[in-house]
Amino acid sequence: MGATGGFPIDLILFGMIAAFLVLRLRSILGKRQGFERPPEAMPRPDLRVVDDPAGMAPPGAAMPPSSHTLPDAASPAGRAMVAMQSVDGAFSPDRFLQGAEAAFRMIVAAFAAGDRAALRPLLSDDTMAAFDGAITAREAAGETQRTEIRAINSTAIDSAELRGGQASITVAFVSDQVNITLGRDGQPVAGTDAVTEIKDLWTFERDLGSPDPTWRLVAARSA
Repeated sequence: MGATGGFPIDLILFGMIAAFLVLRLRSILGKRQGFERPPEAMPRPDLRVVDDPAGMAPPGAAMPPSSHTLPDAASPAGRAMVAMQSVDGAFSPDRFLQGAEAAFRMIVAAFAAGDRAALRPLLSDDTMAAFDGAITAREAAGETQRTEIRAINSTAIDSAELRGGQASITVAFVSDQVNITLGRDGQPVAGTDAVTEIKDLWTFERDLGSPDPTWRLVAARSA
């Protein structure tokens, strides 16, 4: 899946969970996850329990837990993690991965639904422009998209870098998805309704010295 790739989703289902999605976006990416600097006086929630925040699991099915993989401490990515913690003592690689996985589900859902308002606070300006262009082209063609994330099999930090106070982390997601694009007549024009394993590489960035605590998506591509 590229930065302008397709993320199909059942629009009726998304409409039902849109308000919940926005609240979860704010609570997960905007609060105490490693995606945000937590207030000192507030307890840190246990975010290992995130029950399908984007409403993407098949009806009656539980979203299987994914495997989280952190880099070796001696690796370049591992050393970058240590450096990030020295700049921001609240940063936690494990909580970051939990937040990144939740963001992956939510951004996929919001893009497929064409929900620009939900996407905007989570993306860099350049990435938002690319996503907006793809949504606009889809709307002009009269196409709709549907995505079912059946499982996220693994979430791993692929690389990390700290340049001054600017932190950059690339996360590899391996997921089982159903992706299909429908034309004006409701017939498939791209994708398939078969479950396919997809590997995505998403890069998030944040200025660790900024009062803005949000990690924003700056690049997304298929591996």
